[in-house]
Amino acid sequence: MINFEALFKISYGLYIVCSGDKVRGNGFISNTVFQVTAEPAKFAACCHKNNFTAVCIQRSGAFSVSVLNKDSSSEIFARFGYKSGKDFDKLAGMDIKYGNTGVPVVINESIAFIECRLDQTIDLGTHLMFIGELVNAEILDDTKEPITYQYYRQVKKAVAPKNAPTYIDRSKLEVKPRVLFSKYECPACGYIYDEAVEKVKFEDLSEDWVCPACGCGKTDFIKINP
Repeated sequence: MINFEALFKISYGLYIVCSGDKVRGNGFISNTVFQVTAEPAKFAACCHKNNFTAVCIQRSGAFSVSVLNKDSSSEIFARFGYKSGKDFDKLAGMDIKYGNTGVPVVINESIAFIECRLDQTIDLGTHLMFIGELVNAEILDDTKEPITYQYYRQVKKAVAPKNAPTYIDRSKLEVKPRVLFSKYECPACGYIYDEAVEKVKFEDLSEDWVCPACGCGKTDFIKINP
C-alpha cells in the first residue's frame, strides 16, 4: 500500500530553471534541483520532456537555477509553473540577466542563482534529468529566506503542476461524498472557484477564463470535490 501523503514529507525547495539565449529563452518552476557532487560541484535538475525548457537546455548545453524567496508572489508561480513557453514568452517584461554561458537568469523574487554547463542527460521516462557542472553562483538578496515546497503547499495552499515530478492526482489522496456543486482550486495561488457561490458551473466558463487572483488558465484548475 502506498500512502501518498507520506511523499509530502520529503523536503524540497522551489526554483526557476531557465535556459536558452538572448533570442529565445524559457524557464519553469522546479522543486527537484539538488547538488549531486562536490568536487567538481555538479547539480541535477529534472524536467518533463514536454516542457519547452527541456529543448532549450539541450540546444544551449547549459541552464540556470534561480532560488525563490519565501514571499514570492502567486503570479510568478502562475507564469513559470502553469503557462507553456511554447506559445507564451515567459521572460518578457521580467528582470533578466545573462550568465557566463549566455543562458537567461530570472532575478525577480530570487535570492540567489547558480549557472551550470550541461554535463550529462539521463532519460527517466516522462522526465529528463539534466546534470550540470557549476560555473557561476551569486547571492542576490541575503535578507530573505528561500521558499520550500512544504511552505508552498501548507501556507500558500498551492500544488505542483501536472508536469512536475512530484505531481500527485488528488483523487488518490481521499474520497469525498458526491455533492451538487463542485469546487475548483487554482494550483498556483490557491484561489477557490465555488460553483455554489458563483452560480455558474465551472465547465460552463469560457475557455479563455483565467483565475481572477493570479491569471492562471482554466485548464490548470483542479477539482477538489466530486
